[in-house]
Amino acid sequence: MRILIFLLFISLTAFSQTNTYSISFENAVHHEAKVTATFPNLNGEALVVRMSRTSPGRYALHEFAKNVYALKATNSSGNDLQISRPDPYSWEISGHDGTVNLEYKLFADRADGTYSQVDETHAHLNIPATFIYSEDLKERSIEVTFNTDAHPEWKIATQLKHLEGNKYMAPDLYYFMDSPTEISNFDLRQFQLEGENIRFALHHRGTEQEFDKYFEQVREIVVQQKEIFGELPDFDYGEYTFLACYLPHVSGDGMEHRNSTVLTSTTSLGEGGMKGNIGTVSHEFFHAWNVERIRPESLEPFDFTEVNMSDALWFAEGFTSYYTGLILARAGIISPEDYISGINGTFNYVWNSPAREFFNPIEMSYQAPFVDAATSVDPVNRENTFISYYSYGSVLGLALDLRLREENLNLDDYMALGWETYGEPEIPYTINDLQQTLATYAGKEFADDFFNKYIYDSEMPDYEQLFKQVGLEISRNNQQAYFGPSVGNTDKGVFVASNPQIGSPAYQAGLNMRDIILTANSAEIKNKEDWENLISTSNPGDTIEISLSRDGQILEKKVQLKEDPAYQIRIDEEASETAKSARENWLSAK
Repeated sequence: MRILIFLLFISLTAFSQTNTYSISFENAVHHEAKVTATFPNLNGEALVVRMSRTSPGRYALHEFAKNVYALKATNSSGNDLQISRPDPYSWEISGHDGTVNLEYKLFADRADGTYSQVDETHAHLNIPATFIYSEDLKERSIEVTFNTDAHPEWKIATQLKHLEGNKYMAPDLYYFMDSPTEISNFDLRQFQLEGENIRFALHHRGTEQEFDKYFEQVREIVVQQKEIFGELPDFDYGEYTFLACYLPHVSGDGMEHRNSTVLTSTTSLGEGGMKGNIGTVSHEFFHAWNVERIRPESLEPFDFTEVNMSDALWFAEGFTSYYTGLILARAGIISPEDYISGINGTFNYVWNSPAREFFNPIEMSYQAPFVDAATSVDPVNRENTFISYYSYGSVLGLALDLRLREENLNLDDYMALGWETYGEPEIPYTINDLQQTLATYAGKEFADDFFNKYIYDSEMPDYEQLFKQVGLEISRNNQQAYFGPSVGNTDKGVFVASNPQIGSPAYQAGLNMRDIILTANSAEIKNKEDWENLISTSNPGDTIEISLSRDGQILEKKVQLKEDPAYQIRIDEEASETAKSARENWLSAK
């Protein structure tokens, strides 16, 4: 018995062995970090380490290995080990004595939710873009030391568990990879709600007063979102941290994580960011429930070696997008009029897209690996074949909410039921689960009708009736002429800047992206303003004779303008008292 207990102890000790990392920033001026890692207690086989190709919250491939160089490997005695490259993302290290020590340099110069940036102002670290790992050791705990000796004024903000000094830990590889870290001389605000500590670390060039005002808006967002679900998530270690960089040299983004979120913007609080950045705060914090814990089965387990494809992004991202602006209205950050005005762009983008002829919301979700910050060099036809699952899901969330309100129900309670059923117990859901949850809440007939028409198919709801019952009106300007694609200025003239949508006047006339418009009705078109003036002073049904240049050839085209298909959604001042009351209930604070 003693022998068995001893062997069990040895086995558990080996299983729980900790991998350690250290990162320092002596050459930050040149966007370089130095990383060391130790993988102890290995078996006799070669150790394979790799850089991730994906990042939690993103759905496309990102080849982080391209920024790693000067990699060295030694054993426990400091002797060099043999390194080979089985593929572009991995390093195989053989001949070790049970321990492998790694050292490498990392180039990092993009601050957003996917990449890392190191410079004289901060170390903005997305973990998959920063640290080499071993898939075979993914169950091990991890300790990491952020060495700030070269920048003693820098502080550390992260969801990782603090151990001591600059040392933090993660219970396993996935938690580590999901833990972005901001290291800088940031400002910090925090408040307590339901026993959870909500922190906001802001790296910016603004004033304390600006941050105080902004943080009060953040507080109202947190409170209003909590009211939807009835409670905050049980955040690990009792904290949730916003990691915000509002600086001119970052790239605008927002990226959710289990107990934190990254917020980056080039717009400072004093120069429009007070209004322009707060929507991202609303969107990303809603993800603490919807996607981080109310989580699609299609994203489990998250794969760091291949693309992660999901059928549920219309719900995970789209319904979150619906609540983004709604929460701002409920929190009093924007007016009801501003909220309704803000719906217009998204609504028209989805309603007037020919892409619904090809794909439903599930299939649009499948496109994420090609569009979610993915890169390609060949032209695509997304103007005709793709609707963002953010936007598509947002207008469907709006429709479902208003349709439920016709039945004296609402989307808030449906989301709360999803939280109770799948989020709080952290049981991944399927599309069928979402449908069955709606059936439980609103009845099988209601759920089947919504999913069969708008999720499994690509019909559009009767928005005119839905808007009417909350005191909104929707209309088109049938006197406004419509050409189709956007145009831009070049040295040679005005060019067609996007693929013409199927059915648009430009499409039917045979125009293509990159065509250069030289004349219209024999008059020279010198710039974009000339063209826009021509369209704005024309009428639907007018024919414009165009001379254009395509690949060095001069072509003649006739374009017959149509009525502008764009809708205008606005508050109906003449709505019934019942509709006004319904609108108040929909948009007011909870």
